[in-house]
Amino acid sequence: MSAEAKAERVGEIIRGQLPLIIAYSGGVDSTCLLALAHRAAAGNVLGVIADSPSLPRAALDAALENAARIGAQVEVLKTAEFDNESYLANPPNRCYFCKGELFAALENLARARGFRAIAYGENADDPADLRPGSRAAAEFHVLAPLKAAGLTKAEVREISRTLGLPTHDAPAQPCLSSRIPHGTRVTGEALGLIERGELLVRAMGFRVFRVRYVERPGGPGARVQIAPDEMAGLASREEELCGALRKVGFQHVEIDPSGYRSP
Repeated sequence: MSAEAKAERVGEIIRGQLPLIIAYSGGVDSTCLLALAHRAAAGNVLGVIADSPSLPRAALDAALENAARIGAQVEVLKTAEFDNESYLANPPNRCYFCKGELFAALENLARARGFRAIAYGENADDPADLRPGSRAAAEFHVLAPLKAAGLTKAEVREISRTLGLPTHDAPAQPCLSSRIPHGTRVTGEALGLIERGELLVRAMGFRVFRVRYVERPGGPGARVQIAPDEMAGLASREEELCGALRKVGFQHVEIDPSGYRSP
């Protein structure tokens, strides 16, 4: 089955579950899902963005801008995962608690406003057994239309390109908490440092990277990972980059010589 035929199947799934809430993050998958849902059932679909300290302000702005470009109705919903000690403790299944909070909030919203179902942007390449968020989705009976239609990540990008979505070639951008190693507590201060650090790296022209938070005896540290094909541009700017990161609050800065590779 072609990618376009699978996209049509997504539309069929959506039309069978109206009115529908889309858990919209602004990433590649959820943006594609929102666009397909809008194409299939404009007026009967609501995108909802979960907003918390783990979402960069620039990502929120971009998500809202892209939704406006699509023409889809979107609302921002404050979520309360930071009230959950299990989330703040940052265990390996941290995402389960985040998604659980999101889906519980969306379920309440759906019940209050008469929506029939909730959907999110898991695709056919996502291994459910390795993704704690998938467990939460199953517990709340959240639909995954992209996955149900068999759309792979590459096909999601292909469809996104066809639809003219600016996310078609966007790198993966998980939440800011993912930059903190498991077992290190998630705090607003740490997330603020990471967000400011990544804004600096992006302003210097790098596209695919991570600023990892590392606790050090003398204060917070940053381990910077740049995509291997962009590392050449770092050689002449490493001192500038490290100095800028120290100015925003990192006491120690190191460059990961192996660079960044998507998991």
